Amino acid sequence: MGRTGQRVSAIALGAMQMGGVTSEADSVHILGRFLDEGGTFIDTADCYEWWRRPGSRGGESEELLGRWLAKDGRRDKVFLATKGSALPAASPDLWDADGEPDWDLANRTFAGAGAQTLRDALDGSLRRLGTDHVDLYYIHVDDRRTPLEETLETLAGFVQAGKVRYLGWSNVRTWRLEKIRRLCERNGWPLPVAVQQEYTYLRLRGGADTPSVATAEQLDYLAEHGDQTLVSYSPILKGVYDDPAKRTGHWAMEKYAGPDSEARLAVLTEIAAELAVTPNQLVLAWLLHHTSPRVVPLIGPRTPEQFEAALPALHIKLTDDQFTRLTAAGV
Repeated sequence: MGRTGQRVSAIALGAMQMGGVTSEADSVHILGRFLDEGGTFIDTADCYEWWRRPGSRGGESEELLGRWLAKDGRRDKVFLATKGSALPAASPDLWDADGEPDWDLANRTFAGAGAQTLRDALDGSLRRLGTDHVDLYYIHVDDRRTPLEETLETLAGFVQAGKVRYLGWSNVRTWRLEKIRRLCERNGWPLPVAVQQEYTYLRLRGGADTPSVATAEQLDYLAEHGDQTLVSYSPILKGVYDDPAKRTGHWAMEKYAGPDSEARLAVLTEIAAELAVTPNQLVLAWLLHHTSPRVVPLIGPRTPEQFEAALPALHIKLTDDQFTRLTAAGV
């Protein structure tokens, strides 16, 4: 993890759907299998998954993990990450009459990263997780309304108090990472060591713009600064790589669809056939072969079957030629 000396598993396990879409029994099974396979890095957030049920204030994932961690000394076996700042303000208007979330309203009312907001959020997370500290604490959604100095000083206090070991930032533009770096250096505050962004094999289509996706510029920045590790969420884009029919019209493809993606998918399919693996598995393997910057893929299986399907990626060996063909593909 950055230059901390802290080692984590090659793949992180996202617990977003645990306690919600994924039943407690299936969640416990997946978590146990993850430990069995040498996994250590588990990721959640205080807001997961408020959008699944009208009236929810999130926390279901953390509560489930808290119950699971309480048994058999599991807390000591896990590198535990959670996040704050992304829970929207409570309002009945967050859901329509059919129970569908209003993401526009949520995006406008995120809790943000003010000092007291973060203190309350972290204390709530620790209570639900049943632990006195988390190993990694992220700002979930970069908050440009709150002065960075206020946020960073608050986070430094968490580290000093022993409630957090390391810090991270998510859904953030590169220039903000540089500003964070300078402020930390100037004030002696701990630098975030993890940057969690959406990063997958496909590249943004022309004109698409979002702070949540790791762009070529951001990859170059992180390669230049090896003290921050890229944690890649949505690495297989809801599994669309394995299913051409699923890709057609899927919302996860909206910001990627275009000639460049078609060219990359063709090469991905070709090399997956060479290796007798699935395209989803090959995308994970490609991410695992990154060295500059180093990438930790964050998988979020909904079912035990999806978890098992991801595991072979750990054992796929790409030749230099195959890695280069995959990386260079496109128009």
